[in-house]
Parts: sequence; C-alpha cells; structure tokens
Amino acid sequence: MPNVHLTEPMRKYVAAQIESGAYANLSEVVRAGIRMLMEKDGARQFYALKADLEQAAARAEAGDFAAFDARAFEPDAFDR
Repeated sequence: MPNVHLTEPMRKYVAAQIESGAYANLSEVVRAGIRMLMEKDGARQFYALKADLEQAAARAEAGDFAAFDARAFEPDAFDR
C-alpha cells in the first residue's frame, strides 16, 4: 500500500470532506481523485482524436486525399 504525502491544505480539505459525510475516509477521497484524473485523461484523448479527425476532414474537403479502391483493399470480399 503506497504512502501518500498531503500538504496541510490538502489534509484540511480531506478532513472537511470526511467530516461533511461526502466520503467515509481518506481512501475514498483518493479513489475519487484518481477517477477524476482518469476521466480527464479520457476526455483529453477524445478531444485530441476529434481535432485529428477535423483536420483530416478539412484536408479531404480541400481535395487532399487519395481515392479508395475497396476491391484492391479487400479483394476477397467481392468474390462472393
């Protein structure tokens, strides 16, 4: 089990969260914080992907693309 060092303001915040009944103990507060970081990272990845897709769409709309030949890509799919 890792030890976690909290600054005094963090300790006070955690204590207030526990005292208010929002969380039962320090572990719950830490888990909630980690969940928030995980969600934030997921959102960051989503927005990075969205930006990449928007950039690719803009390039395609400007004519910067190559024609896609489905038969050349997957010839067996057309042999039925």
